[in-house]
Amino acid sequence: MAAALARRDFSWRFRGLRLLVICLFLGSGALAAINTLEGAIRQQLAGQGQEILGGDIEFSRYARPAQADELAAMAALGQVSSGMRLQAIAVAGDRTAPVQLKSVDARWPLYGQFRARQLIAGVADSNGAGGAVTAGEVTAGAPAPMTAWAGQGALDRLGVQPGDSVKIGNATVLVAGVIAQEPDRLSEGFALGPPVIVSDQTLAATGLVQFGSMAVAKYRIALPDGANLQVIGDTFQEQFASQGWSVRTRDRAAPGADRLLESLGQFLSLVGLAALIIAGIGIAGAVASWLDSRRGTMATLKVLGADSTDVLRIHALQIAAATVVGVSAGLLAGMLVVPLLARLLADLLPVSGVLVFDIGALARAGVFALLVAFVFSAPALIASRTVTAMALLRARVSPMRHLWRRALLPVGLGLAGIVVLTLLTAHDPLLAAGFLGSTAIVLALLALIGVAVRMLASSAYGHTIPLAMRMSMGALGRPGAPTVALVTALGFGLSAFAAIAVIQTGIDAYVAGTVPERAPDYFVLDLPRENAAAFAQVVESRAPGTQIRTAPALRGAVLAYGPEDDMVRVADLDEIPEGAWALRGERGLTYSATLPPGNRITQGRWWPQDYTGEALVSIDDELAVALELEIGDMITIGLLGVERTARIASFRTIEWDDFGFNHALIFSPGSIENAPHNLAASLILRGEVDRAGLLGALVRQFPGSAVIEIGPVLGQARALLGNVGAAVLAAASVTVLAGLAVLLGAIAAARARETYDTIVLRVLGASRGQILSALAVRYLILAALLSAIALALGAGVGWYVMTGMFDLPFRPDWLVVAAVLTAGALTVVMAAVVASLPVLRARPAQALRDL
Repeated sequence: MAAALARRDFSWRFRGLRLLVICLFLGSGALAAINTLEGAIRQQLAGQGQEILGGDIEFSRYARPAQADELAAMAALGQVSSGMRLQAIAVAGDRTAPVQLKSVDARWPLYGQFRARQLIAGVADSNGAGGAVTAGEVTAGAPAPMTAWAGQGALDRLGVQPGDSVKIGNATVLVAGVIAQEPDRLSEGFALGPPVIVSDQTLAATGLVQFGSMAVAKYRIALPDGANLQVIGDTFQEQFASQGWSVRTRDRAAPGADRLLESLGQFLSLVGLAALIIAGIGIAGAVASWLDSRRGTMATLKVLGADSTDVLRIHALQIAAATVVGVSAGLLAGMLVVPLLARLLADLLPVSGVLVFDIGALARAGVFALLVAFVFSAPALIASRTVTAMALLRARVSPMRHLWRRALLPVGLGLAGIVVLTLLTAHDPLLAAGFLGSTAIVLALLALIGVAVRMLASSAYGHTIPLAMRMSMGALGRPGAPTVALVTALGFGLSAFAAIAVIQTGIDAYVAGTVPERAPDYFVLDLPRENAAAFAQVVESRAPGTQIRTAPALRGAVLAYGPEDDMVRVADLDEIPEGAWALRGERGLTYSATLPPGNRITQGRWWPQDYTGEALVSIDDELAVALELEIGDMITIGLLGVERTARIASFRTIEWDDFGFNHALIFSPGSIENAPHNLAASLILRGEVDRAGLLGALVRQFPGSAVIEIGPVLGQARALLGNVGAAVLAAASVTVLAGLAVLLGAIAAARARETYDTIVLRVLGASRGQILSALAVRYLILAALLSAIALALGAGVGWYVMTGMFDLPFRPDWLVVAAVLTAGALTVVMAAVVASLPVLRARPAQALRDL
């Protein structure tokens, strides 16, 4: 019977429940899109690990290729493909372009297919491809000696085409074709230029790879089926523990992508959950308002013999139907928007822009949405079950109190389900738990502020104040006024606006302001030490007044650390301590007589400029905390296969974003400088400079060095960050939309009560102008108060996200944040006025009959 009555009475236009449907649509859609996108990326990372990495396992290290015993150990594991990676400069006439030079052997690629286009007639690669010029793509392998496959970006900047020659180092190389598909591109990570692929013989002819240079030797191995990747990697590293090898396996083929995905996943998942919580506030208001509008129907049913359970079933079924429609539409929309988000992240993550159906991701989003719908609609539904017919008829003037107590058990169970599901599906349960706890605190704080506002308004009502203000205070402080619900909903929505504005403007300010302001104009890699004076002379002659900074550039791995008589070997650790990133593979090392700019000693002392004693080292203080180091402890590094030990003399804070030569470990003079190495240099230009002339002179006189112009690199990084920001903003915009829906819904939910109050005032002689003025003043008071609160809450959330999650400085544009809050506050007032216009037009006689 309840189902039949619910179906007969239900409106598929969702009259009274539209806000419920909209809120569930936005919340479930956001979570569905985020979960589906993340699942698609993880699936492709797992399924294409061999192709992305170029092998089942990879061994890599800086500065030197594998020795005979190391090569023999690799060959015993499976088929090996070797190559080098380094930054270089390609030259064509008077044009230059930074490139990532990549040498490959005849076995490359072990997995996947390399494809090239515009091959040149008469040029063949090592696999025999080539011959005629082709407009389409062909499968190819390593290029023939003294030829290269080049990325389109390099050709565009150099102004050359396939068939033209470019100079790289000491070699003149023929461009044999354009790279169309490079299977292991993602595993190469971020590069300061487009790729250029050459053979091992061509790389040797360039003269760029020397002992101690910043080239990376990579060895990819195809293992037999069933091989234990972890055991193989650990065994190899133990066998050559002091040689500085880094290991990567196919299940971690793109660690940078994994880290980016994890960070994005955490942030976006919290955004989606925030959207659902905001939507839940809207759901509570929508259900309460809808049930309030059905007061007469419920009273009639009870008078005709229906019991409280019948009334509950009828309305629960109708709410359930609207919930299913809203959630289903949201899941479908979330699935359809994934290809758009994928296109924004295509340059950073391995995800195709195709439609993805992930039943697990959709199920998680659906369960979250259903739990939120249950939790926020339960109190109003339970109230409809427990109120008598007479109380329902008198609810306008005698609202029921303490009905929330009966909803404690079901609401508590629903909230427990949300918490458990959140923690079980979170990448970082502690972060998720902190978010849920913070959200609960914010909601409780806003509710308390709502109670305080109602009490203050009630106490101010009797004072001599202007009529519009007195009417506003009366509406906020009267019994049954929705003040607490309005403050909670509007406060949470405006806080979301403020937080998003703080985060977005903070990121924009950092990228647009801090980066260009601090970034040098050029970086120079692999500058021979004996050429330092000649380099400075060339720069000064072409660009007088240029600030030149140089630093020795070495690579080494931390092998052991701790007290001198009880050092911990990194190879013996079961897992790397949290925050000890410097223990993972080789790191940049340097030595210096003076404390570098951007560094500050926090403990210990820096050595004298003329120091010649025991080998000392200065450590990044955050790394020291992660490793529990003390002044006087020892650090052992592996440098070009030789172990070197130094005593810790000081801890430093490092200003990592100053774009200087920052190193976690800086050694005293004489500690490591006898190892083969080159210099790195940065140039900050002063005044008007012929940049093309300077760059050309440096490339001609130092062909073995890579001169990187920072402007294009920053443009590339800014474009990538812009795409990430667009993806984040697209997801965060759902929160904004949900907040807008809640704002309008809260006002609409209060409109039924406004009708009653307005009619009484009209009967007592109030004009429409007085009522409208009182309404505007009321929401102006609420908007002004809540904007100030939202600014504080949003700034706190933005500060945590910027400094804690993104590790960026907290520098929002407060004018933009204020403008966003002002726009939100004006939206509240305008929406309240517009939503109340039908109430003002209501005729008292007709409305009183309807009541």
